[in-house]
Amino acid sequence: MTLRIRHIDPDATPSSQVSLEALARVVPEATVAEVLKECNATEQRTRKLSAAFVVLLCVAMNLYTNDCIAHVFFQLLSRLRWLLADPIMAPRVSKGALCQARYRLGARPLVALFKRVCTKPLAEPETTPEAFLFGLRLMAVDGTVLDLPDTPENVRAFGKRHSPRGTSAWPQARVVAISECATHAVCEAGVWPHGFDERAAGLRLLRGVEEGVLLLWDRGFHSFEMIQATLARGCELLGRLPQTVKPGALAAALADGTQLVWVRPAEYGRRKRGERVLMRLIRYTLEDPNRPGHRVEHRLITSLLDPERAGAQEELVVAYHSRWEFELAVDEIKSHQRAPRTPLRSKKPVGVVQEIYGLLIAHYVVRAVMVEAARKAALPPSRLSFTNTLRLIREMIPEAQRTAEADHPRLYRRLLEDVAARPLAPRANRCNPRVVKRKMSKFGVKNPSHRNWPQPTKSFREAVVLLN
Repeated sequence: MTLRIRHIDPDATPSSQVSLEALARVVPEATVAEVLKECNATEQRTRKLSAAFVVLLCVAMNLYTNDCIAHVFFQLLSRLRWLLADPIMAPRVSKGALCQARYRLGARPLVALFKRVCTKPLAEPETTPEAFLFGLRLMAVDGTVLDLPDTPENVRAFGKRHSPRGTSAWPQARVVAISECATHAVCEAGVWPHGFDERAAGLRLLRGVEEGVLLLWDRGFHSFEMIQATLARGCELLGRLPQTVKPGALAAALADGTQLVWVRPAEYGRRKRGERVLMRLIRYTLEDPNRPGHRVEHRLITSLLDPERAGAQEELVVAYHSRWEFELAVDEIKSHQRAPRTPLRSKKPVGVVQEIYGLLIAHYVVRAVMVEAARKAALPPSRLSFTNTLRLIREMIPEAQRTAEADHPRLYRRLLEDVAARPLAPRANRCNPRVVKRKMSKFGVKNPSHRNWPQPTKSFREAVVLLN
């Protein structure tokens, strides 16, 4: 495929010519401009680092997570600089200037951009039928934590995890999100301090679900308020009951062995007033000694009350276990998109929020490319590699800089072909033990007293004293 070299106006600034073709398909320039205007983040004068460019930088640095921010800037301009009239005059920006530009932009534009771009699920019934059940879109709500740099500002804003073994090494931000099970697209998310209640966070995120959704959640998110709020949104639900919850049976078992039950609030006063919701209870166990949960009773509740429409064993129980696709989405973000066991970059809370939403937007971009490639190749998105797609997008970004804009659609089509060229094998029927292998350290635990450690007063040579 022959590609033409891009022509650049001699009077144009390099940062205004940055082209992120894979991102532009999902995050159009017009949308970025609208978000900046809504957030009053537009500039009064022309800057070398414009606000629109910094937004793209905040997304791009979560594609090149192993590179420092100065090298991410270089990646965005590396091919473009040789098309300038004088390559030597290409902009060189210090790491400090890039960090100042990030904090000058703030977190609001990235939050608004996420809500503008990522709230649309990616699956379509015609091309991704596995994303739907009974005509309902399968989505799951869950949470995770991200390690942050150990600075006093981050500790005050987000806090550390406390346990009987001590305090966590890093402050942590709690991220609760709603994702589409089949495509792993994160469509709604929020960032809170580590100690924030996940149930309260899940309630707030219900604003991101609409009619036609079957929402899945684990027992940690179960509450009477969560059930009420989900039904009020016009959604159906399928969740696991904690062992302490004892629903009241309504009648004998239904034809498929399930049972209609009343679920009541935890507060005594509300229970006495007769508040309750009719649910369908599904009790099951696993008859396979090599699977976790073997012969352990599991209890699910669902708002799908008709067993003829929604069978329990073959459909609802299997559908509930697709909730684990959320864990795979978290693994993509924390272990593949980012370097595993590495804290974020940002040393201040506003930068942390900005970086997390940039991370989620970048993940959504990768997933959108995968869904489009799978659709063209007539494959389910689960057969494509997230890591391979991420690598291909990283390689395409510099290539698109030196290519004429008229050829960008061809370049993007080639990207989709490359993504679908090496499909993964169907998933194996397997499971792994939930264990860790971690070496205990002989060194002491770092604490705030070590932050301003006394520095040497002499050079090493001056400090050396020979002993007779």
